[in-house]
Amino acid sequence: MSEAMKNIVETTLDDMKGVDIKVFDVSKIVKYADWVVIVTGTSSTHLKAMAGKLEVAMKGQGHLAIGTEGVDSGNWVLQDYGDVVVHIMTKDAREFYQLEKLFI
Repeated sequence: MSEAMKNIVETTLDDMKGVDIKVFDVSKIVKYADWVVIVTGTSSTHLKAMAGKLEVAMKGQGHLAIGTEGVDSGNWVLQDYGDVVVHIMTKDAREFYQLEKLFI
């Protein structure tokens, strides 16, 4: 199931022109998820659009978000789908927090 969810996330973010999509298999290093996806958006509007489209795509396949944070902040949206956690970030936020370093 988590592989299928990860594929929906990856495809949707790619369709929405997400920049530098990185997918990490974290199943052996954390207990809260199997996959972490990090993507950069080009503006706060782009982040919100990607988050909205992803929510619709996942819901269409029967996957509801456990939680969503940061939509109004405009620089980092976190969507938790249980097996898949998605970080949609501006370039500046992604460079500052460097989440990728946690998973490599």
